[in-house]
Amino acid sequence: MTRPPLNRRLAEFGTTIFAEMSALAARTGSINLGQGFPDTDGPEEIREAAVRALRDGRGNQYPPGPGVPELRSAIADHQRERYGLGYDPDTEVLVTAGATEAIAAALLALVEPGDEVIALEPYYDSYAACVAMAGGTRVPVTLRPAEGPDGRTYVLDLDELRAAVTDRTRLILLNTPHNPTGTVLTRAELTAVAELAVERDLLVVTDEVYEHLVFDGAEHLPIASLPDMRERTVTIGSAGKTFSFTGWKVGWITASPELTSAVRSAKQFLTYVSSGPFQYAIAEALRLPAAYFDGLRTELAGKRDLLSEGLAQAGFGVFKPAGTYFVTTDIRPLGAEDGFAFCRSLPERAGVVAIPNAVFYDHREAGAPFVRFAFCKRTEVLEEAVSRLKRLA
Repeated sequence: MTRPPLNRRLAEFGTTIFAEMSALAARTGSINLGQGFPDTDGPEEIREAAVRALRDGRGNQYPPGPGVPELRSAIADHQRERYGLGYDPDTEVLVTAGATEAIAAALLALVEPGDEVIALEPYYDSYAACVAMAGGTRVPVTLRPAEGPDGRTYVLDLDELRAAVTDRTRLILLNTPHNPTGTVLTRAELTAVAELAVERDLLVVTDEVYEHLVFDGAEHLPIASLPDMRERTVTIGSAGKTFSFTGWKVGWITASPELTSAVRSAKQFLTYVSSGPFQYAIAEALRLPAAYFDGLRTELAGKRDLLSEGLAQAGFGVFKPAGTYFVTTDIRPLGAEDGFAFCRSLPERAGVVAIPNAVFYDHREAGAPFVRFAFCKRTEVLEEAVSRLKRLA
């Protein structure tokens, strides 16, 4: 008897586009603006905090299942001081192996086979895989390109979102600031989502890993802070994007005791625990002064502008992001319409690697002409990438 090579739920998921494009960058010696990781480490004092924890023997053995108390307290303090959200560090905070595990554990815990999960399309590729592993059905609601007061942007059609909710809908999976479009959902949009969730008794899982990477006065508003949302929302955070230590894989959730307990029930059978010494370091990172976070935003805003302007000069249509560290571009002004083909040929044509946005869509045709570039790189790397991309003009 011939057996299928893979669980049917995961049959559509092969090697990720990030692995493919990073391998292409290495093979061709291209500048990798595809995968979203910085090419420098974060604050030296936080790296030294991890070294100190290692030397002091803190976290070298299994840490507590929910996370070390120092980090859980720091996360709770961060949520209270930044957003006015009070969480008990003992019952309402759970440390995870990065945000990716937090997403997986939340969906495995909260979604039953046959449940529908609404996600804003385009979405990070792990969302689809995690919904599938949980036995749920993903229902995409597409963010649409539009002309805004500050240039090209993406917007959420609230009527489309409302129409997507059925009697089988279990939860809404949000991401703001949004990867890959760089959209930051507005207070009005989030209020409408919250009102819909309350009206239809839906849970919300919200991926807020780019919460500190917002520009030009954009406001990051946790949906859990809106009326009647705290008890139905799982908020996901991460140290990787904020502190430029993506390899440490330190993430977390904050939620009500009931939701936290449910997510922990799933999480304990995934990694159980992880990142022991790094948890102590991130506890210190979350207590860095406001000047660190302000400086990070200012630095990334400058890099965003450098890359965005260079891409425009090279002939791309540019969606200037209000958050994250990604720029989405339209390749049609360059005479191309297939993002996959464009990205696979770009290393040979210009010595730069990007990611086709279509990989983040169920409706591949909606994302076909769009390509994502990361600007979380050293300034000199971005300048060289811009110089190379201008060959396309």
